[in-house]
Amino acid sequence: MQARIDKIKQQLQSQGYKLTPQREATVRILLENEEDHLSAEDVFMLVKEIAPEIGLATVYRTLELLSELHVVEKINFGDGVARYDLRTDTAKHHHHHLICIQCGRMDEIREDWLGALEERLDREFNFTVTDHRLDFHGICSRCNEKNSENNKNS
Repeated sequence: MQARIDKIKQQLQSQGYKLTPQREATVRILLENEEDHLSAEDVFMLVKEIAPEIGLATVYRTLELLSELHVVEKINFGDGVARYDLRTDTAKHHHHHLICIQCGRMDEIREDWLGALEERLDREFNFTVTDHRLDFHGICSRCNEKNSENNKNS
């Protein structure tokens, strides 16, 4: 974790910002909960446990700064709540999501399935893709199984 914090610190410094204790607390929470797609309020509640002096406005400002610097990706899954996802060092692009419209669960697709499409866009339209995100909305396997069981029992 410290290596990732150091990398984020370098990203901030390269843009003229410091990794203040408040920002570091926010980054640590994001790292510790990387799979959870936390909202600003979620981050605040977790930060408050380790640093009660940090306010909600500070967490919001930190998340917005990290988003502007492309340290985190600000995402909305259609429910009106902005969530934050750390960008990984190894991925060229942000990962993709499967979003269940029944239970709200989000699963991630870590592979980049759009490489061939990006090459085609470059070739046919002289358009260089620098990033993309793909979210699929539907019904997850767990809900499909529950729905099947409910239909059998009806």
